Amino acid sequence: MGVPKKRTSKMRRNRRRAANSNLKVAVQVIACPQCKEPVLPHRACPACGFYKGREVVKVE
Repeated sequence: MGVPKKRTSKMRRNRRRAANSNLKVAVQVIACPQCKEPVLPHRACPACGFYKGREVVKVE
């Protein structure tokens, strides 16, 4: 089994961990074409229930 010969320094450890911080991307939000409410893409609108121009979810 591989065992490290030397202790990993804080700088080297933090540099390795920092490489993944730029991979986090903000979620895009679009306006619903029916009611203009903010909606996540490729999902039915929670306010009006429309997706791709037709009602797919009944909203009271």
